[in-house]
Amino acid sequence: MTSNHQFHHWVRLEQPRLGTRVTYATDDFFAAKERIIDSAEPVFIDDKYDDHGKWMDGWESRRKRIEGHDFCIIRLGVPGVIRGFNIDTSHFTGNYPPAASIEACVSEVDQPEDGWTEILGRTDLSGDSHNFAAIDNERVWTHLRLHIYPDGGIARLRIFGEVKTDFTGVEGFVDLAAIENGGRAIACSDEHYGSMHNLNVPGRGVNMGDGWETARRRGPGNDWVIMALAEPGVIERVEVDTAHFKGNYPDRVSLEAAVFESDDLATADSSGWQILLPDTKLKMDQQHYFEALEAIGKVSHIRMSIFPDGGVSRLRLFAQVGGNKK
Repeated sequence: MTSNHQFHHWVRLEQPRLGTRVTYATDDFFAAKERIIDSAEPVFIDDKYDDHGKWMDGWESRRKRIEGHDFCIIRLGVPGVIRGFNIDTSHFTGNYPPAASIEACVSEVDQPEDGWTEILGRTDLSGDSHNFAAIDNERVWTHLRLHIYPDGGIARLRIFGEVKTDFTGVEGFVDLAAIENGGRAIACSDEHYGSMHNLNVPGRGVNMGDGWETARRRGPGNDWVIMALAEPGVIERVEVDTAHFKGNYPDRVSLEAAVFESDDLATADSSGWQILLPDTKLKMDQQHYFEALEAIGKVSHIRMSIFPDGGVSRLRLFAQVGGNKK
């Protein structure tokens, strides 16, 4: 799926590596419920069958012969505000649901029965398509319930939003760029080979595809990415990890930071950027740690510039929270 869509600057909350799980489905006879949040793009394999029939890459219930409809419950790995959905019916043509709706709730159990609020009313779907829907609701949710009418298959449910973390009671250094803490990549110059949203996911990169990588720059200038921090803070330690990038790591890196009242103001040509880490050489396939940073105080956004192009696996931005923060 192309990354050029209206929700690309939001986090994908359905990612299993954030701890998100599909905890229940009324029926998944033809295709397992867990596939609906698979991070890989859905595929179609012509001659693949299993004991239940044609293998499909998604969640698919059997043809309903009684009253009612099917649904599944998704427990988010981290609580979040929902900004939009992509109900992806890729490869489902004669077996997609004609309509869907989505409810949300806050709960501590895997399969809540009460407390559901509809955040997406019954919406018509098209087959073999990306069905996008925007959500205007500021509440933080832990669970979603996807209803399909009356049955059929959904390849993927992409859940776009922002993580909301409560740092009350937390003391010491916290990675304010980390996705699980509420950090987000909001813009970049290019992400031809690897998404900017890989920069702040948990753990080290598993391969070269699990990072942010730009195309080879043939003209002047350099590539950059802008991150919104989970909350404003004084960055005291930085990690730039070029894991798996060997013939294509950036030659150099620099970091600039600033306080912006909104993400919309944090653009590449904003005048408020101040140098946090001057232009610094990088090496291939290793973690780089920086503590000799410029004292510019509390910031809300970071711009990482790479020279001239290439791939970075992870960016970590550590600040103190709680009673020790400056």
